Amino acid sequence: MPHPFHLAIHVTDLDAARAFYGGVLGADEGRSTETWVDFDFFGHQLSLHLGEPFANAPTGKVGDHMVPMPHFGVVLPLRDWKAMAGRLKAAGSTFIIPPSVRFEGEAGEQWTMFFRDPSGNPIEVKGFADMDGVFAA
Repeated sequence: MPHPFHLAIHVTDLDAARAFYGGVLGADEGRSTETWVDFDFFGHQLSLHLGEPFANAPTGKVGDHMVPMPHFGVVLPLRDWKAMAGRLKAAGSTFIIPPSVRFEGEAGEQWTMFFRDPSGNPIEVKGFADMDGVFAA
């Protein structure tokens, strides 16, 4: 990946964010102050700042589901996706869309799950058995 993406969002509690992003999702913590913390979010820079999280609503239609918009996430190799799904289940996470496969047998077949961080920010994590399929048409 030649150019990491940077995303800065609001969270309501840095300790809860650290436990979730670092402990459950497995992101490595970087720099921080009393009002924000950076994470290496699978090679991307995620900055979590204290504040009111962005508004979102289930307005994105994907297959048979209405998904929260806006949302962010990451695309992982299927093995890593399954490991994350296991950690989220073990942590008692509530899923908007539980771990499942969509577009099965089609170009772009993927596993997906939607959930929220402790501040309510919606996150989608996709898994691909073949990463070359991420942009398949």
